[in-house]
Amino acid sequence: MRAMIVKEFRELRRDRRTLAMLVALPVLLLIVFGFAANFTVSTLGVTITGPNAQAVAEQLQADPQTEGALRVDTADPAGTDATARAALRDDVSDLAIVTGTGKPMVYIDGSNLFAAQSAKIIVAQMGSAVDSEVLYNPDLKTSWVMVPAIIGLILTFIGTIITSIGLVKEREAGTLEQLAVMPFSPAEVISGKITPYFLLAAIDMVAVTLLGMWIFSVPFNGNVLIFALGAAIFLFVVLGLGVFISTISRTTGQAIQAALMVLLPQVLLSGMIFPLNAMAAGVRWIGYLLPLTYFTKISQGVMLRGAGMNTLWVPITVLIVMAVVIFGAAVFRLKRSIAPAGKAVVRRAG
Repeated sequence: MRAMIVKEFRELRRDRRTLAMLVALPVLLLIVFGFAANFTVSTLGVTITGPNAQAVAEQLQADPQTEGALRVDTADPAGTDATARAALRDDVSDLAIVTGTGKPMVYIDGSNLFAAQSAKIIVAQMGSAVDSEVLYNPDLKTSWVMVPAIIGLILTFIGTIITSIGLVKEREAGTLEQLAVMPFSPAEVISGKITPYFLLAAIDMVAVTLLGMWIFSVPFNGNVLIFALGAAIFLFVVLGLGVFISTISRTTGQAIQAALMVLLPQVLLSGMIFPLNAMAAGVRWIGYLLPLTYFTKISQGVMLRGAGMNTLWVPITVLIVMAVVIFGAAVFRLKRSIAPAGKAVVRRAG
């Protein structure tokens, strides 16, 4: 019995990934939930338009009820009602105030659920001094905000976990050596590996999007082509992550462990569950390194707000950069993995 216990401890010490999951993962979860698990958005950005914009901005900054709770992004005396609506559509601010001869009109961005809930509390404190309207998600339905993010989560799951075991199975089956002596470059091997998963994930994306629209009545207000472009680039990113994980793993178990450690932060820190602007600054920056963060911006922007390319070019560009970097790393790692196997085949053949 004692020998068996000692043997297991020795194997755990050698298996650094399992040891990391046993030690680092609980600490990571504690830190993430301690600093990121916050549904309350304390500071909201506001765009103010109309002839009295500057006066209203000064009043909000001087009022003890709104000081610190509202951050004036823009005060445009020449702006109109359309300007205010565009500021929410383009995700410039969380709410917009239109001033004029009568009572100010407050527009709230319902696609940012938690910010909208905080905004409604602030508007309620203003009482009858203003009129208000929630745009893009009038009833503040959670499903309208979650479905676009869940589409990205499903693509992440397929791309990262399922694809990550692809090349590992080749290594375990002994066929990696055969790939090494075939006239295929690492880039061609990766392309051949991810193409079936890309097609299956694309079908899943269409099915989930249509089901979400049908079951939960989630609108699709934007351009289908922009949504498809963002989804395709995002899918390349997560498939590249899966292939990269498979190139640094020796067994299927190791690949799954690494994929889970990549998937977990995507769920917790991408803004899918907890709003990014409610997280502590020390944790929030991690969210900006995750591809799901940017796909969520694209999917919610297109589906709920009808945002165009002029608004979504930043997250799309970030995903393109991620795709290039991750695929480059995957090709480099695969080249290093295949080279020793090819040399071994040549030596045996000789």
